Amino acid sequence: MIHRYLQDHLECASNQLRQGKASLDDPISEVLHFKDKDLSSTLLLELNTLRKDRILTDVVFCSEGKEIPCHRNVLVSSSPYFFAMFCSSFLETQKPQINLQGVPYDILASIVEYVYTGSISITMELVLPLMQAASMLQYGRLFEACSTFLQAQLSPDNCLSMIRLSEILHCTSLLEKARELAVKSFSDVVDSQDFCELSLPELVSYLEDDRLCVEEEQVFETLLAWIHHDPFSRCGTIHDLFRRVRLRHVHPSYLFQFIANDPLVQSSSLCTEIIESVRRLLFSVGTHCSGDLEPLWAAPRRQNCKEALVVVGGRKNGERTSRDALLYDEQTHCWQWLAKVPLRLYRPAYVCMHSILYVLGGLTMRAGGQYTPSNTVYTLSLKTNQWRMGEPMVKPRYAHQSSTYLHFIFVLGGLTADGQLSNEVERYDTMFNQWEAMAPMPTAVLHPAVVAHNQRIYVFGGEDAMQKPVRMIQVYHIGRNLWYRMETRTVKNVCAPAAVIDDKIYIVGGYTRRMVAYDIKTNRFEKCENMKARKMHHSASVVNDKIYVTGGRFINSHESVEDSDSFDCYNPKTDSWVSMGTLPVDSTMGRVPGWPLDIHLAPTAPGSSMAPPSIHSTLVPCSMLLLHCLLLACPTPTS
Repeated sequence: MIHRYLQDHLECASNQLRQGKASLDDPISEVLHFKDKDLSSTLLLELNTLRKDRILTDVVFCSEGKEIPCHRNVLVSSSPYFFAMFCSSFLETQKPQINLQGVPYDILASIVEYVYTGSISITMELVLPLMQAASMLQYGRLFEACSTFLQAQLSPDNCLSMIRLSEILHCTSLLEKARELAVKSFSDVVDSQDFCELSLPELVSYLEDDRLCVEEEQVFETLLAWIHHDPFSRCGTIHDLFRRVRLRHVHPSYLFQFIANDPLVQSSSLCTEIIESVRRLLFSVGTHCSGDLEPLWAAPRRQNCKEALVVVGGRKNGERTSRDALLYDEQTHCWQWLAKVPLRLYRPAYVCMHSILYVLGGLTMRAGGQYTPSNTVYTLSLKTNQWRMGEPMVKPRYAHQSSTYLHFIFVLGGLTADGQLSNEVERYDTMFNQWEAMAPMPTAVLHPAVVAHNQRIYVFGGEDAMQKPVRMIQVYHIGRNLWYRMETRTVKNVCAPAAVIDDKIYIVGGYTRRMVAYDIKTNRFEKCENMKARKMHHSASVVNDKIYVTGGRFINSHESVEDSDSFDCYNPKTDSWVSMGTLPVDSTMGRVPGWPLDIHLAPTAPGSSMAPPSIHSTLVPCSMLLLHCLLLACPTPTS
């Protein structure tokens, strides 16, 4: 009767609800979808309690004389291994007790507990047998959890052992992380006990790795250490290993003073042939290298060619020239401080080679406030962040241009001690630490745009002693030490920088917004998108195939000249300009020598593209430098 009474009242209430809803626009909902999120986890916990009390268990695992009761359906649902064991025609399908060979009791008990609870404790004592058991029993997530635990323990001392372990266990994630650490911290890895036990193929794979973060000089020293560990059986491998050293990025002095004279290298005719080929290639200033030498001139390892912008010096509104140096990382868009320039210099020139920034000449202030031309050279090591005195130039000069090619540094023109416009050219050999005079420019010019490419130095425009634009291109053939001129009405730039990408030289502004590209192959000029402002005394350089323009001075809408802290980027693929913000320092007339620098770069490969510095003298001295550098090899700059 009570049941009938309740049913009648429920039907009555339901009819009333329907009648009440009939006048509403909303659809009638008679279904409530309820989901108990805790049910599945609670169910497993209850099943685990039943398992421990041996209630409804239908299989017992035996290991080391101990028993672990389980439910077959739980195991089948948790692992393909147990699904195959209990749902196929194996003998274990009907067995009440199963012996799992090779799995210790404590490991098996931990895994069963993990299956029922989803949690497990991984320690250094348990991780290896746990990982082996997880692999055998096909618990993929547990296997990866063990891998994650081991990845957290990685260090330069154990990464080689971890690599071997990951290969045995077929653990790809651990292998990748251990390998990544090994190539990133290779200079520390070579000091580990496992390094000298590497096989020849293993060592070759590291030396060939494009991610290897180590200088090529150390690559050579590393292969020597490996050979000397077992000289009797390994001496014959010198040629195979030596071919993996990227000689293009070895400092020439180290190459010819140490590598070439090493007894092991001299004992191999193939190695000595390589050394002689490199020597001929460097000293002949050749255009191309043979196919056998292509690997030696390979591109720098990816970890060793991170591009950055370095801002040096600068002055604004008649203030004193700054000694500051800052580094801009294009990838992180962060600025960091480098060591200060030793001396306040006015209108020097800059280049960068072999991980060293060269500050060449300029004016120095004497007692009484007078400026004196200087032939001094200061160098900043981008590895140690320390300044040193370099070999002085032959003659004092300022407002000159600088360029690099192979292992040479060129300085061109400028003003002499008596203020006369000079056409003299000097060349510095970084291998022999020696300056020498070269063939002078046909026409002395001030403020030209200068780049080097494919054995030639191009000098675009500039102005003569009467401050009139010089409409010509002067080209210097480095191998022949000869100049020739090309008259052209298109060239009229003064105080404009130049940068090279592939076979095109871009001339940026110069009292104008105009930007043109000179195609070296076709000997033609192309019009490019104009800059946003009429600029002069600015700087330009190439980073990742884009031209960055910094600082300088610009002509505003009132036709007056103002200092600029602009930071702009030109993309030749889209022929468009983008503002990158402003410089972090109050320096204008920014100097950005436009050339790619590899921190480990020794001589540039003949025929390769290199856009040397575009340093132009200004009435307001400032220096801004763009370089292609390996930040990992640089010290952590102090703020």
